[in-house]
Amino acid sequence: VFIAQSRASGSHRDVEDEELTRIFVMIPKTYTEEDLRENFKMYGDIEYCSIIKNKTTGESKGLGYVRYLKPSQAARAIEECDRSYRAILAEPKNKSSESFEHEYYSSNTRQEPRGNTLPCCVQPEFCSFEKNESRIQEPLSRRLSVVSRLPFTQEQLFALFDLVPGLEYCDVQRDPHTNSGYAVIQYSTAASAIYAKYKLHGFEYPPGNRLTVIFLDDGSDSSE
Repeated sequence: VFIAQSRASGSHRDVEDEELTRIFVMIPKTYTEEDLRENFKMYGDIEYCSIIKNKTTGESKGLGYVRYLKPSQAARAIEECDRSYRAILAEPKNKSSESFEHEYYSSNTRQEPRGNTLPCCVQPEFCSFEKNESRIQEPLSRRLSVVSRLPFTQEQLFALFDLVPGLEYCDVQRDPHTNSGYAVIQYSTAASAIYAKYKLHGFEYPPGNRLTVIFLDDGSDSSE
C-alpha cells in the first residue's frame, strides 16, 4: 500500500528511497553489522546496515537499520522476516531518530500485539475471544468506523481494508472544520469485521498517523 501510494503521488526517487527502502528492526545486542546483513540479505540487495549504539559505552542498543535498493525488497523483508525482529519502515532521516527509536522500543516491549505488518496467520489472542462482558465491552457488527487525524482517500483506505476478505463497501468522508479523516467500512460477515478491527486498530497509516477503528451498530444480532 505504501509503495503504491508513493508512486501514484509522483514523488521523486530520492524521497521514495528515503521513506520506503529503509527498515528499522529489533535485534539481539550481540549482533554485528555483518550478522544483520546476513539475516536480511535474502530479501534483496542491501545498500547498507547499521546498528544503533550507546554513545557513551559503545554497546549495541539492540536496534538497527537495513536499507535496500528497492522499496519492494524492504516490503518483502517486513512481511517475511521473523516476527521477533519487529520490522517496520524507518522514519525519514530528517526526523528525530532518537525520539523515533525511543517510541519504537517502548511500544514493542509491551505485551500487546503491535507493528505495521499483517501476518497471514491468526494470532492466538484472536482465537481466544471469550463471551463475557469483561473481555468484550462493545457490540460486534459487520460495520466499522475509522477515524484519523489526517485525511485519506477512498482508494487508500479501500486498498488497506481490502486486505481482509469480505469487504463490501468503504465510504470516506472528511470533516471540513478539522480536516481529519472519517470512514465507514462494511464487511460481508462479522468475523471479517472483527479481524479487521483487531489488525488495523492502532495501525499507522501513513506512518506516524494512528487509525482508530471501532464497531458501528448495523442492526444485526451481535450474539451470533
